Parts: sequence; structure tokens; C-alpha cells
Amino acid sequence: MLDLFLSAFVTLFVVIDPPGCAPIYAGLVTDASSRQAASMAVRACLIAAAILLVFALFGEQLLGALHIQLNSFRLAGGIMLFVIAMDMVFEKRTQRREERAEKIRAHNAQTPEIDDVSVFPMAMPMIAGPGSIATIMLLMSRAEGTQQTLVILAATAAVLLLTLLALIAARPLMRLLGAQVEAVITRLLGVLLAALAAQYVIDGVKAVLG
Repeated sequence: MLDLFLSAFVTLFVVIDPPGCAPIYAGLVTDASSRQAASMAVRACLIAAAILLVFALFGEQLLGALHIQLNSFRLAGGIMLFVIAMDMVFEKRTQRREERAEKIRAHNAQTPEIDDVSVFPMAMPMIAGPGSIATIMLLMSRAEGTQQTLVILAATAAVLLLTLLALIAARPLMRLLGAQVEAVITRLLGVLLAALAAQYVIDGVKAVLG
């Protein structure tokens, strides 16, 4: 069970990428007070948790309703995660996140009040985006029994807790680490995610051919 927990934890950690979310969030809440920033971080993680929980528990039924075979989803999900990994290695994902954050900041500058960024873009698509939704559905499809399901949900909760801590500590954390350290971490996580995505594709191909 420990192996399953670690596998699920590492996979979700890499996909959600708390170190990558932290600087984006810090930029979005520059005009907010510490209490406002912390409150939005909590809401973002709670909303993301609800989204991921729905897909974790009912994702397989959704695939069945759409007449999509689980092995097909494994292949598609693995390819999707591999694309995300390539974006992380070459910093395309960070660039897109920063562009999205810049648009939010520009909008905030035109309005006197502080916009709530907890739902968009933080909860979705930054935390509970296509990659993390596909990942948790893939993990749940490999779970056998209630115990393994609970282990995967526990790993998801642990990753979201770390994400919450990263968001709350985003501003002082970025002053401490700096942009270069964050870029190195993102690239390393991207390489790891590429290997995990390749394994998903291999598993799907084996299931189809077997």
C-alpha cells in the first residue's frame, strides 16, 4: 500500500506542480492582504478537491456512459501527460500560466476591487486541470478494492495540502527561492512526469494487445 501511495502522490504532485503554482499565485494576489490571499488559497484547494473527488469516484461511470474503453483512456491520458511533461521541460507550461496570470492582473488593475482568483484560474485549470483530472481517473482505474481507493484519495489529499501550503507561503517562498530555482524544479518534475506518462501508454498498449 505504501508503494501505491508513493506512486499516486508523486504522479499527482508532478502534474499539479505546487512549486509551479506558487509563483503564479503570488503574482495574482500582489494587491491582496495576507488574510485575503490565504482565504483565496483555501477556497481554491477546496474547490479543486471537490472537482477531483467527483472525477475520482464517478469518472469510470462517465467513460462507460460515453462508451469509452478504459484502455483507450489509459492511452489518451498517457499521451496527454507526456505533452504536459514536454511543456514543463521546455517551460511552455509556465509561460502559458504566466500569460494567463498577466491577463488576470491586467483586469484587476482596471477595477478597484480585488478579484477572487480562487475559482479561476487557480482551482481550475491550474490545480484541477485536464492533466490532474486525467491522472486521478487513471489512478482510480488501477485501484483494486476500497482500500486502494482510499490510499489514492489520501495521496490526493496530501498533494492538495502541500499545494495549499505552497500557495499560502507563495510570496515569501518566491523571495527565498527565486525564479531560477523554480525553473529547475519544474524541469526535473517534467522529466519524471514524462517517464510516468510513458508507463501509462505501455500499460495501455499491453492491455490492448494482450
